Amino acid sequence: MDRLNDILPRVTRPARYTGGEWNSIVKDWDTTPIRVALVYPDLYEIGMSNMALPILYDLLNSQPDVLAERAFAPWPDMATALQTAGIPLFSLETKHPLKDFDIIGFSLGYELTYTNVLNILHLAQIPVLAAERNSRPLVIAGGSCTLNPEPVADFIDLFAIGEGEEVLLELIECFRHLKGAPKERLLHRMAAIPGIYVPSLYQLEYQADGTIKSFTPTVPQASPVINRRLVTKLPPPVTSPVVPFIETVHDRGAIEIQRGCTRGCRFCQAGVIYRPVRERPPEEIIQAVADIVAHCGYDEISLVSLSSSDYSDISTLITSLASQYHNQRLTLSLPSLRVEGFIEKLKQPLSPFRKVGLTFAPEAASKRLQNVINKRISEEEMLQTAASAFERGWNHLKLYFMLGLPTETTEDIEAIIQLINKVRSLSKKAQLRISLSTFVPKPHTPFQWLGQAAEPEINQKQELLKEGLKKKGVKISWPDPQASLLEAVLARGDRRLGKVIYLAWQSGSTFDAWTEHLKYENWWRAFGEAKLDPGFYAHRERSPEETLPWAHINTGVTTAFLKREYQRALEGK
Repeated sequence: MDRLNDILPRVTRPARYTGGEWNSIVKDWDTTPIRVALVYPDLYEIGMSNMALPILYDLLNSQPDVLAERAFAPWPDMATALQTAGIPLFSLETKHPLKDFDIIGFSLGYELTYTNVLNILHLAQIPVLAAERNSRPLVIAGGSCTLNPEPVADFIDLFAIGEGEEVLLELIECFRHLKGAPKERLLHRMAAIPGIYVPSLYQLEYQADGTIKSFTPTVPQASPVINRRLVTKLPPPVTSPVVPFIETVHDRGAIEIQRGCTRGCRFCQAGVIYRPVRERPPEEIIQAVADIVAHCGYDEISLVSLSSSDYSDISTLITSLASQYHNQRLTLSLPSLRVEGFIEKLKQPLSPFRKVGLTFAPEAASKRLQNVINKRISEEEMLQTAASAFERGWNHLKLYFMLGLPTETTEDIEAIIQLINKVRSLSKKAQLRISLSTFVPKPHTPFQWLGQAAEPEINQKQELLKEGLKKKGVKISWPDPQASLLEAVLARGDRRLGKVIYLAWQSGSTFDAWTEHLKYENWWRAFGEAKLDPGFYAHRERSPEETLPWAHINTGVTTAFLKREYQRALEGK
């Protein structure tokens, strides 16, 4: 790779592409028969902060006849350098071209990374369209976005729906027996594995109004409904993860303390697709903390969950860790906290740890809107929690709120302003970071039938908040409404959007999740060329009787339940 050594000094942060990090696993390429590339379609710093990647990396490399290596989306300067030098995109561990692997597995966690998937395949000199790939590598995908796989169905050979720890090993076992077989035979056999969706084995028909008429399997192995895979017990935590040479988004050790959430927030897709709740035993967590500190040298550990403070024995767990590490400068991070019960559960055990800030997500401030979204936090609870945090030295609070929620009014926005100003008034030292997100109706939630608020409405509400929150010590951030519109389109889209994604990528769109790289004009032009209306996918309210693009994916939560929750939301219950 002499040519690679020539270009690395000329690109931004070359350590993104060098590999060789502490705890990385390098197996012998020539003697390992099954080769898998795990690819995260965003920058190294973001992908290396993803929880799924180290789990699958460790799982696959524990198989004697399998090697798993990593690859990430190269930044535009590196992508240009690779193409100029004629170097195909490669893995970090052995620098082999991705096209030489047997399987390429993408992790799809955010819709605005879809053009990066296409660009990675292109840079790897692999045909972008699944129909044009007649042999290896087999391109597969998993992650939360695959709960509606249709927008990227043209590019992926098969999807693993749900939790991947068990189904991935079943796919590998099938591949062992059929390695070298024609791709068609391989896909037919893999389609019979529960949780596997092979989009090329289904026929779609549309009504005259653009809605779906029928969705039909074309071979016996393809099931009419694909059931989400679920692991009944959390696998052992990864305690020797790869330690990056450069700072990443989450530059710390991470332990998943539980999976799933019982809260039932009606806007939250994660609360549906990760059910039911499964907790890791406290003693396993405590041992994992010790192992990660020993193996990686981290001085910060994150206890990861959709709601860390809902872990049934969180107070005892943190007390035990505080006792064990009271003489060390260990920071304990709880990235997702509930306001309710925080004071009783956490204020004392967290006191010995360094103060790095606390994060809460009220989402709405008025009682009426909280009833609509089924996330109720009283103003009194919020103020008591903030006051308790300030008293104990947590001067930095981050609060998440959502704009454009169903039935939202100007009074609901004013309630946010009033609540934030009251929190700020509790302490002269308080520094508040307010993150505003635009509501995106997601598949498999009670709000999946609703439309997204239009851009003028969102802009008006953002201006109202900015005007009302000019106090010192309050910093506000918000996404571009057009980016949220695109997210809604891709989240709720059907298979016809594959053409739009392809055209946008051909026009030069990559890194759409990055504000400075999102080229709206490419996307709106692509919609025009494909003769599709973004509003049809994002803003249109859908009938509960309509066949939705993701209707063939069964999360385990029934449509009847979602409909009941949808009706209760509209009734403010």
